[in-house]
Amino acid sequence: MGPVPRTLELFYDVLSPYSWLGFEILCRYQNIWNINLQLRPSFLGGIMKDSGNKAPALIPRKAQYMANDIKVLRQHVQVPIQFPKDFFSVILEKGSLSAMRFLTAVNLEHPEVLENVSRELWMRVWSRDEDITQPQSILAAAEKAGMSAEQAQGLLEKSSTSKVKNQLKETTEAACRYGAFGLPITVAHVDGQTHMVFGSDRMELLAYLLGIFCGPGGCLSSPYPQGFQEGVHH
Repeated sequence: MGPVPRTLELFYDVLSPYSWLGFEILCRYQNIWNINLQLRPSFLGGIMKDSGNKAPALIPRKAQYMANDIKVLRQHVQVPIQFPKDFFSVILEKGSLSAMRFLTAVNLEHPEVLENVSRELWMRVWSRDEDITQPQSILAAAEKAGMSAEQAQGLLEKSSTSKVKNQLKETTEAACRYGAFGLPITVAHVDGQTHMVFGSDRMELLAYLLGIFCGPGGCLSSPYPQGFQEGVHH
């Protein structure tokens, strides 16, 4: 028997582009790093309010940096990410509450498809500039991710129940207890200790916490997965 996988919790919101980047990197390396990756759909709006933080887009210099950063990371991480045309409407007005409640319902009922449905919602809002707030848009994303129309409709109905709403609230509060002030955060449980790492660009630190060697060539040196070459997605 090999070593027991270390547990990582990824708290994310599909409204966060950096959450998508961190999500893809960890999904690629979960087997290589021998980690038990637990996806935790959370509500970014609740975390921002609880922490008193402000969206980077509201600060002009941060907004400009973010726009340039996303362009570079699109190439570097090989994820087809780009800004929505009406960025402020998508991010600051429409939000992601309905989408995150739906993902919470998916996690409760069909966790085996949570990765694919999450990815498809990111593809809609951060690659194809499509809606993620209307019921038909969420259903379309779920079906494209492999769910049947009947399954998707059932989960959409459950996403408005108190059970799902409370679960999303509890997950968001858990992220806040870990110290979240934005998303994504990755929480590593190693040798009885808990480490919270913010952002998608701390993978070498995360590898260090997991006891993974990062040499001169880096610890993220494996090829990108088929299907995430520029502009290609299955």
